[in-house]
Amino acid sequence: MQTVTKESHGIVFFDGECNFCNGWVKFIYRRDRQGVFKFASLQSPAAQRILLQFNHRLERIDSIVLVEEGKYYTESTAVLRILKRLDGPIKYVYFFKIIPASFRDRAYQLFAKKRYAYFGRRYECELPSKELRERFVDCE
Repeated sequence: MQTVTKESHGIVFFDGECNFCNGWVKFIYRRDRQGVFKFASLQSPAAQRILLQFNHRLERIDSIVLVEEGKYYTESTAVLRILKRLDGPIKYVYFFKIIPASFRDRAYQLFAKKRYAYFGRRYECELPSKELRERFVDCE
């Protein structure tokens, strides 16, 4: 069983069926030159195994989950923490952390509820490039 330690990379868990979410993974990958983040679909065995350590049940898959430094974050807090660690000016979006999480998360939830309608859903796995594939958490 893979454990998440303070020294490990951040792991971004995303809805593998969501076109927007898959695009989000590519967005992160292109701006993460240090290779801080690894990725796994929320539907994967790796997500089940790792998130179980936090007693996080995957009853719903409409939230991104970030695991880093032995803790997990969801919704807008996960997004902001990810953006903060990326290269370039996008990291300054973290400034929005001053907005109370209840407001940020409500906006996140409204968007998440409509993400399939806006961006579509995939029913087949897209094979990522070899470089991006190496950043995925092993699902075995």
